[in-house]
Amino acid sequence: MPTTQAKFLTGNLMRHIVVMSTTSAVGIMAIFLVDLADMFFISLLGETELAAAIGFAGTLVFFSTSAAIGCSIAMGALMSRSIGAGEKGTIGSIYTSNIVFALLISSAIALVMLLNLDFLLALLGAEAHTAEVAKDYLYILMPSSPFVAVSMSCGAAMRAVGDARRAMIATLIGAGVNAVFDPLLIFGLGLGIQGAAIASVIARAGMLVYSVYVLTKHYQMKPVLRLSALRGHLTAISSIAFPAMLANTATPIGNAFVTRAIAPFGEEAVAGYAVIGRILPVAFALIFALSGAIGPIIGQNFGAKRFDRVEQALKDSLVFMTLYCIVTCISLYLLQDVLIAMFNLGQDAAVMVNVFCTFVALSFIFNGALFIANAAFNNLNLPSRATMLNMGKATLGTLPFIWFGAQWGGAPGVLVGQAVGAVLFGILGIAWLLSELRQVRKQTVCEQSELVLEPAIPLTPFCSSRAYHADDGLEEAEQTPAP
Repeated sequence: MPTTQAKFLTGNLMRHIVVMSTTSAVGIMAIFLVDLADMFFISLLGETELAAAIGFAGTLVFFSTSAAIGCSIAMGALMSRSIGAGEKGTIGSIYTSNIVFALLISSAIALVMLLNLDFLLALLGAEAHTAEVAKDYLYILMPSSPFVAVSMSCGAAMRAVGDARRAMIATLIGAGVNAVFDPLLIFGLGLGIQGAAIASVIARAGMLVYSVYVLTKHYQMKPVLRLSALRGHLTAISSIAFPAMLANTATPIGNAFVTRAIAPFGEEAVAGYAVIGRILPVAFALIFALSGAIGPIIGQNFGAKRFDRVEQALKDSLVFMTLYCIVTCISLYLLQDVLIAMFNLGQDAAVMVNVFCTFVALSFIFNGALFIANAAFNNLNLPSRATMLNMGKATLGTLPFIWFGAQWGGAPGVLVGQAVGAVLFGILGIAWLLSELRQVRKQTVCEQSELVLEPAIPLTPFCSSRAYHADDGLEEAEQTPAP
């Protein structure tokens, strides 16, 4: 039986948040640093079209990765709640069912995208040679999408049991393998952008092998398929995974709208946005990590009905996230000229990076708040709220703002418009979360009150005024006089 103690039910919550977030952030930052190195290596080839192609391709890769994130959210939420509630007998079957689900969904999405690459790239605004280069890259990378889905689900399982260290090692392995093969294939074998794609596939395979090994060796979670267990868990998995997929797909949808809005301003502007897309996850890796790290903490305490710790975890996360974002924004402002020189950016691309580092990066405080709200909704069994927030941000919080931004300030104005929408939806997300958390807590107290055996005990003001008893027959018996 795997060692699955509910470690987040005790101890200092800020410490749990910091440890889980920083260990996860190390791995995430390593992966995105390699992505940044990809962009740097490709920029050395001296073709603006190649950097633009990576930007277009990256937007589509984000779609398949979002599906993988949705599967991992289901894994983490279900496992952490079961651990918190003490239902350890179901953990093995939850793990297996989630792995099968992730394989099927990720394979289907990758196949559909591969069959429609021409249409999808044209939709984003990619043309001529740039579109052809992006297709070459995606034809190699997209078939490995199931590797990502399974390894991310395995990482969520590790974090659900509190094993942040091994989850970090898995991502470090992926980053390390990629870092070794990138220059070897891009320059050593002269494969260019195709070499970057092949290096990413090898890295994904390395992550997958290690992740499955850890859960099999150290936690005895051997993936044995049982159709009855799969059918039993399918409803619970899909009720979290599909809304989570939609919620996470909203981000690349929003990015696709932004890419499409920037495309008419030229390939340099798109290349600048592509560089920002690589800088952003490295700079804000801890915020991406925080949204995944807080999930098991909330899930375990929610499963154990420890709402005081759930609320404190949310407060601590917001404080931690805000302080980190402030420090990061100051660093980006000071380093923007170095970044522009590093990627040998032209004037239009440099302006995009300047605007991002000076103004737009500050909006990530509100993006971080929305990430925290999403993680909380998914682990409080309210995934549809996260879906509505994210889809709303990708549409209502993006389209009108980037349109006005483009009219006002061209391609840099698009970035500013996107940031304004992020601010509004970050505030909305936290306000809605606090409201829903109060309702969940009240509902749970009412349900627990129904189990009280003492007759006619007054309940809390938000519960029904009906006198609850062990069963309805007891009330009737008390009102019937003895013969």
